[in-house]
Parts: sequence; structure tokens; C-alpha cells
Amino acid sequence: MNSSWLFLGPEIGEKEEAINELRNKLTTVSKTPPEELHFYAGETPAGEILASLLNASLFADSRLFLVKNAENIKKKEEIELFVSYMAAPHENTVLILTSEENSIAKPLEQAGKRQVFYELLDNKKIEWIKNFFKNQGFTLNNDGIQTILELVENNTQALQQECSRLMFFLNKDEVIGPEEIEKCLSHNRQESAFSLFTRIAAGDFMRSLESLRVLLSAKESPQSILGGLLWCFRKLKDYLSLEEEGIRDEGEYRRIGIIGPHARRDYAEAARRYNSAMVENCIALTAEYDLKTRSANTFPDYILLDEYLYKVHFNAARS
Repeated sequence: MNSSWLFLGPEIGEKEEAINELRNKLTTVSKTPPEELHFYAGETPAGEILASLLNASLFADSRLFLVKNAENIKKKEEIELFVSYMAAPHENTVLILTSEENSIAKPLEQAGKRQVFYELLDNKKIEWIKNFFKNQGFTLNNDGIQTILELVENNTQALQQECSRLMFFLNKDEVIGPEEIEKCLSHNRQESAFSLFTRIAAGDFMRSLESLRVLLSAKESPQSILGGLLWCFRKLKDYLSLEEEGIRDEGEYRRIGIIGPHARRDYAEAARRYNSAMVENCIALTAEYDLKTRSANTFPDYILLDEYLYKVHFNAARS
């Protein structure tokens, strides 16, 4: 079994399945579960991670090392440490570097087996949700499915978690639509880029900062947060185009993916604070700060994202 892996890309659910498959293989070979150690690149020094890799385990016959946020392994000396180990890995030890980025430092990609888990296409996500509920005996209409996609992070792990929670509140004897979905998800909702956009739409800067802190403390990557907000601002741009043309047609809202009552409230609220030029500015800011968080810099991510939120709220929005 290959000992060094790179699991990249934004599709967290399928990535977790691949990690679990390696975990099960180690368990099968060793007859007992592996010892697991988890690290975050950029928080734990590379030398400390490698020291743990090189030390033999006293408690298990096999080991699984998971190093998250591998895009932060950027310094030449850090890269060389990992590449050196990956060239001569320890027996019965699996090292997995993970990142939500599609690529990381090239020497690392060349040293390990690379697999990219891409975001599911919209039709695949719809099929995933439909099959999930069908297998559990529930029936959702198309608007109900679209509402889930509006309110849940764009990966199968988040969909699995939220859809599993939904089952406790829904009725198998009814065809379930957006109102029931929104009521249940909003009541049990965890922070996400979409809930952060709700705070932005309402012009609530302090609660935006609170949402951001929760996301970062949960190890949500800055790129994932900004990617979700970019998606929201692009949809707001489409919404404003309809408003400017005087179109308030239900079918047109559906066409641009605004279906549930919660989403309509968010975009109507945002439209009172932003015009098209301001939204273009927000889109440009989002791309700018995405690049800043990916680049080597001396500023912590939370400072950059605080600055980004300040500009979105006060430099781009109407006073």
C-alpha cells in the first residue's frame, strides 16, 4: 500500500471516505486500528511533525498521520523535510497531506500519490440529495432540494450532516417543500459562508465578525469562506439585474437559483444596501482577498478577513 498520499480539492465528503478506506486497510493488515495523529500545517512546525513520523509507536502496529491545510507547507526547508521522509517512509505508516486547494507545492505532489476531489456538479448534488432522502423513505420536491443547496455548504460531508439532521423533523407522509426545509435548517443551522452572507445582507458588521470567528475556529479555510461569499455576491448581481429591469417574476427568481423564503429575504435585504456597482466591488474585493490569503504574508488570516469584511460593509455598501 502506498505510504504517502495527497488528497486535494474542495469535496470534503469523498475525501473523508478515501481517508477512511486507508484507515480500514491499515486495520486489516495490522489486525488492530492504527494510531492516529492529526496536525495542521502552519500551526505545528514541520520539524515537529516529522519528528513524530520518525519516532516508532509504542502502542500500535500501524500509524496514520493526517496533515491538514497542506497548502501552508511553503518554505523550502519544510518542503524538503516532507519530501525526504516520503522518499523513505516508515513501514506500516501512512502519511496523508490534505488541502481544499487543487494543488500545493510541486515537490510534494511529485513525492506522493496525488488525488484531487473536485466539487460535485449541480446535477450530481441534486441527485445525491434526492437519493439520500429516497433511501430513507422521504419525498422532496425540486424546490425543497434547491433550498437545501441554498442553505448548506457545497460538499457532501456538509450535505450528509444536515440531511441526517433533517430526517428527525420531516414527515414521511408528505411531499416536502422549501418551507419545511428552511424552517428545520434555520432552526438547527450551523455557521457557514451562507449564514455569514445573511449577516452581510442585514448590514450587521459585529455579527459578521462573530460568524467569521466561529468559521475560523472550526478550521474552515479562508478560501472556502471567500468562495461561498463569491457565489452569493454573483447571485446578488443576477438578482439586482432583475430588479433593475423591473422583473419580480417567481420563475425568474427560480432561474437564478433563489427559491426558498430565507434566500429571498437575504437578497431583498442585500439589494437595499448594494447596487450593481457596489456588488462588482464586492466581487473584486473577494477575489483580491482570496489571493492575499493564498500568498505568503505576515498577517494572520483573521486580520485579513476582518479587513475584508470591514470593506464589504463600509466601503462597498451604502451608508
